[in-house]
Amino acid sequence: MDQAQQLLALILVACFGMVATFAILRSQRKTLEPPRESPFAASSEGETLCPKCGMGNQSTDDRCISCGATLPG
Repeated sequence: MDQAQQLLALILVACFGMVATFAILRSQRKTLEPPRESPFAASSEGETLCPKCGMGNQSTDDRCISCGATLPG
């Protein structure tokens, strides 16, 4: 192998290494992104949220089913 062929082989190996590095970085970036939030809101119709623990209770309940705290309203 003469010097021109060695230089060409070295350039090709370096290009392959750069492409592989970019592919690895791109796949890692995709796995680190948090999942997107749903554009739809959760329905709380007919529920009263407990001010103490945040548990959803029926609107007719006086006390929280989870912690027993008094519900507003």
